[in-house]
Amino acid sequence: SRGPKPHGLQEEKTCTMPCAYTLILAGRRLPGTGMHLHPAWQAAPSPGCGMPHDPSLDQRFPRRVGLTLTKHLCESGIDLLTASPVGWSWGPEPRFGEMEKEQRTARKNTPSLPQTMTTHFFPAYPWDKSSLKSMPVDLQQFEKLDAYALKVNVKNSVEELVTALLKQARTDLEKVRAIWMWICHHIEYDVVGYHNKSQLSSKPIDVLQMGKSICEGYAGLFEQMCSIAGIQCMKLSGYSKGYGYKMGQTFTGDSDHAWNAVYLDGRWHLLDSTWGSGAVDDSFTKFTFRYNEFYFLTHPALFINNHFPDNTNWQLLKPTLTLKDFENNMLRNSNFYMLGLLTAHPETAVIQTVNGKASVSVDCRSATLFTFKLKGTDEHGLMTLKKHGMKLDIYPQKTGSHKLQIFAKPSKASEDVYSCVLEYVVECKSVDKAMRFPKDLHQPVGPSWFTERQGFLRPSHPDPIIHTNDGRCSVTFTLGKDISILASLHSDNSSLTEDMGRRHIMQIHRGNQIELKIHLPHAGNFVLKIYAKKKSDPGNYDYIFNYLITCLNTEVKWPAFPQSYSKWVEDYEILEPLSGLLPANRNVQFKLKMHGIAKVLVQAENAYPLTQSRGYWEGTCNTSGCREVFVMVHENANHSFYSHVLKYEVETQ
Repeated sequence: SRGPKPHGLQEEKTCTMPCAYTLILAGRRLPGTGMHLHPAWQAAPSPGCGMPHDPSLDQRFPRRVGLTLTKHLCESGIDLLTASPVGWSWGPEPRFGEMEKEQRTARKNTPSLPQTMTTHFFPAYPWDKSSLKSMPVDLQQFEKLDAYALKVNVKNSVEELVTALLKQARTDLEKVRAIWMWICHHIEYDVVGYHNKSQLSSKPIDVLQMGKSICEGYAGLFEQMCSIAGIQCMKLSGYSKGYGYKMGQTFTGDSDHAWNAVYLDGRWHLLDSTWGSGAVDDSFTKFTFRYNEFYFLTHPALFINNHFPDNTNWQLLKPTLTLKDFENNMLRNSNFYMLGLLTAHPETAVIQTVNGKASVSVDCRSATLFTFKLKGTDEHGLMTLKKHGMKLDIYPQKTGSHKLQIFAKPSKASEDVYSCVLEYVVECKSVDKAMRFPKDLHQPVGPSWFTERQGFLRPSHPDPIIHTNDGRCSVTFTLGKDISILASLHSDNSSLTEDMGRRHIMQIHRGNQIELKIHLPHAGNFVLKIYAKKKSDPGNYDYIFNYLITCLNTEVKWPAFPQSYSKWVEDYEILEPLSGLLPANRNVQFKLKMHGIAKVLVQAENAYPLTQSRGYWEGTCNTSGCREVFVMVHENANHSFYSHVLKYEVETQ
């Protein structure tokens, strides 16, 4: 019906024309119809404001009006839409001094879904992992529209801005997209206004012309622009896990954030243009534009992770979460989902250690690299990469509360930048001193899909920890082509030099197999670091991965392997003696596997030639009267000089 209407509620009119829609708007004009509504229906600014990492924003509560839809069937069988205002409050807009009084009624006056509406809730919680969005969205099809929306520069009026934006938008989805992109890239978060609310206006025209606001202004501008575009839109309020949120905290009192719901394709969808626009710094003094696609039509089961509406119906979930669930659930930020991560365990924000240990695991779609920080360091944990995720065991070395952060990045990312995807609080009641790891241990630990990509295949030890009782162990791999290996041993409780750390490891090559034979100098925890490079590459070795080797036997005391020189070819092999420290005044048996050699000589006080038999060079050397023993080779029978290949030391008498 057209023309002025009396004050108060309007009767709902039903049209019997098969092609008509009956519309009663809450506080707005329907474009193209000439229909106006009484000013009493105008929606005023609504509650507080949150930014990503910002739950403690403006607490203002205004009156607001909801516009909801009820489907009816006409005689002709065509769906007709009617609209009825719900959740209104009357009276003048509250002044800042009246805020407390208005806040007490905030939750009563929040927009609600009408009983007459067949609401399309999302069928189940948790998320079914099929999509991050609540409806099919092809971002590639938006590229031209997005580019156009970013270039629109209209600040005179909200109506003119919407008119300009809609020139390239045909469907309702495209209209919402154009409005969303414009706001996210042109309205900055007003950190000054947040701290000085007396200078703050959240009216849409003021937000537009100033180019800045808090979440209240973002949501209000979005709502008005959608209304002008003929899109049903609601401004919602509730709690958020944004700036200032502390894991495991409880939420009391009034709302701290505002966002929107839009009605598209027969159901409601959620979005947050404040969080889509960027983020504030830790001190809440600087805003940075950093577009975040995640908060556009976010799937409700993901949106609920950090947005809890005053009216639980606006979770758009069945069953709905309780506030207690929201408080207890661990916070997954947008990076978690944008990186293709699926689930994390445990799902609670606070983890209790059991016998000094706490465990976290993450599942993901594709190969992803992870790291972590426990109170700012990665020393007190053991992270292992899985084909579709990771597992982390934490061993805090102090009792009390510890902040645990999990970071991730795509395996193919060119930059070495990890994004924080999860945060926990680890409550530790007892400490496991035995699980104190060496400082040289690098995360993640052990072989994985990543080491396979680097050419380390079929590891003999797939687990990150190697336990040895007698201080000896070996690790074998099948190597990819053209790979050269370097390995070293590290320990906190040892005077191992870099050179000696390498000499406690012996490489044995058999075709494309490599064995790393390790003899520990003493009991304790050691890090076996493995580096690699292409044989054809003259450059340096690159770090690939490491193992943790543990030995509790305090009687262990293995000497280093003999020192090798450049003439020692990688497919040569020492069968005996393996120890680089020979006994004094003894006959020592030598057995070496070497090829392409004309003569082999062991030089002690005297020279002892070795004889060749079935591919091995064998013989005996006496260590009397010397402190060093060298193995030397004639590579060519026509040469008169020998080359050093191995060096042994002799025990002092």
